[in-house]
Amino acid sequence: NANLTNANLTNANLTNAKLINTDLSGANLSGANLSGADLDLANLTGVSLTGVNLTGVIWSNTTCPDGSVTNTGC
Repeated sequence: NANLTNANLTNANLTNAKLINTDLSGANLSGANLSGADLDLANLTGVSLTGVNLTGVIWSNTTCPDGSVTNTGC
C-alpha cells in the first residue's frame, strides 16, 4: 500500500510494477510505461492516461480517472 498522490512519474518505466492498493490520484504519468503492471485496487482518480503504455495491465477493482471502478481497463 503506497501513496504516490500527485507524484511526477513522467516517462517512468513501471513495466511489471506491483502497484497493488497504490494511490496514484493526481499523479503525472505522461509517457509512462505501465505494461504488465498490476493495478489491483489502485486509485487513478484524476490521472491522464494519454500516451501511457497500458499493454497487459492487470485491472482489478481499479479506480479509473473518472472515479468509476473497473476490472477490464480504464
